[in-house]
Amino acid sequence: MTAGLLYVTMQPKPSLSASQFHDWYNNEHGPLRLRLPFFPNGFRYRATDADSDSPYSADKHEWVALYDINNSAEFVKPPYTTLREDTVKTEREKETMAQISVDRRMFDFLREWKAPDYKKLEDIDAEGKGNILITVCFKIKPGTEEKLNKWYNEEHIDMLAKVPGWRRSRRFVTSSVLNPSDDEKEYLALHEYAPVNGMGGPEFKAATSSDFAKDVYANVVSGRVRRVYEWYYTFGPAPRDLNSLSIDPAYTATFSSRDGLTKTVTASQTANKRAVLESFITTPDGVQLPFKLEGSPDPEAPLIVLVNSILSDWGIWDEFLDLFFAKPENLQKFRVLRYRPRGRASDPGNTPITLNLLSQDILTILDALRVRKAASVIGVSLGGATTLNLALKEPSRVQSFIACDTNSLAPPSNPAAWGERIALSENDPQAPTDQTTGARVVGEKLAEATTRRWFVAESYDGGAQQARAEKVKQYVFDNHLEGFKKSVQALYTYDLRDAMKAGTVRGLFAVGAGDGVLPQGMKKMAEEYGVEGTKLAVVEGAGHLPMAEQPERFLEVVEGFLG
Repeated sequence: MTAGLLYVTMQPKPSLSASQFHDWYNNEHGPLRLRLPFFPNGFRYRATDADSDSPYSADKHEWVALYDINNSAEFVKPPYTTLREDTVKTEREKETMAQISVDRRMFDFLREWKAPDYKKLEDIDAEGKGNILITVCFKIKPGTEEKLNKWYNEEHIDMLAKVPGWRRSRRFVTSSVLNPSDDEKEYLALHEYAPVNGMGGPEFKAATSSDFAKDVYANVVSGRVRRVYEWYYTFGPAPRDLNSLSIDPAYTATFSSRDGLTKTVTASQTANKRAVLESFITTPDGVQLPFKLEGSPDPEAPLIVLVNSILSDWGIWDEFLDLFFAKPENLQKFRVLRYRPRGRASDPGNTPITLNLLSQDILTILDALRVRKAASVIGVSLGGATTLNLALKEPSRVQSFIACDTNSLAPPSNPAAWGERIALSENDPQAPTDQTTGARVVGEKLAEATTRRWFVAESYDGGAQQARAEKVKQYVFDNHLEGFKKSVQALYTYDLRDAMKAGTVRGLFAVGAGDGVLPQGMKKMAEEYGVEGTKLAVVEGAGHLPMAEQPERFLEVVEGFLG
């Protein structure tokens, strides 16, 4: 296995809008490649070396994308080659690519040199803003490869390493899978520098103007092309670019991938003028978790993560979010992520579902979206326990949390109580199957009993409040039965009481006033939590899902906490 590099330069034609170019690249093209296991990373850089005598053009491209690859053999076989087939490409990809000049090259890795404190740019805490990339492409004259290697290995890189801000240098040669002849081989050198560096300084001049360097430039290399780029974007295995969907009012596109799992809607196309991005991440054990991202176009805007209760869907947050984002200051400041936890679909994987696993799923999503630390995680019921567990186990990844309508200890009665609910669904002769997947869903009996338990009696008013309850009832009705049976096991046994006493993350506990005995239990949780002054917010007129039953009052709670 030979490691390699996919090196792609691009120049959009004037007919292609910048928003379409970046939306396609960041939300469709790049993530598709990063989902293949042999692509560990992917980066976009923008050139900084244009001038009036040499502007960017079809011959001098402004954009370059780099993808490391674990095995160069993957370049010439599925699934990579499948992505480039005309029958697989989306219509948007075809239409966009038709308006771009592209140069795609494949290389084999030769050697790498790194600064002692070098961090991989794909690491979340090593984001590449401002980082500089120098690319040097060239061929060599016959019989000179030994001299070229000697120059790199014994002088050039040692001298470059003395340049302030030098981070890493790598060498590549045209991939062997392309079967190049010696005169077709092209060499590529990549040199990375920190934003503040000594390029142009005495150390850099010495490294590029020594007698050995002059000899190599004059007698070894030919057709040498040197380019200067600045980091622009790091791909992840999931799309996350709301900026390209938001900044241009004239960009009115909507997109759906061929499998229907990724969808984007520009801000100009939504009634509330906020862009929406839906896609999925895949957990290490192979479970797909759909997510929905919306809000601020700023790629570094604070992220709020919302965690559903068992048997519900992300629509329980709809009205609350409409109210939240109706305020321009919230739309400008925050991004909000909703997702479907394990158990919504029929196949939540074979890993036993626990609070720790559900918390790890949130970390997997944060990593995929390149979020170092969630500004806040807000969860309800099982989602509330998951939220609390995450804040206790991974305080470096959560700035604050709101745990709603939950317990710090799984009541001993839980297995029996939930077992009865499973039996109620299993014995429902009219419970249908999902028409898309063929999986058995929970059905009417459990949906009716659950919703009646979750909503206060006053909400069944025959009007707007009952409509909210009926909406939630449909979510319960449609939940896949097998997914529910596996995910409910996370509620059978857990105990966070001791860990709570040592909690350090700023938190709030919230509960519907009509949610049985939970207001009393959660008052004790707030009092025992490790951060002094932690409070309990009681939402009047609500039961188990205050964000769905009383979104206006829940908004007051959240905004009061976020400040």
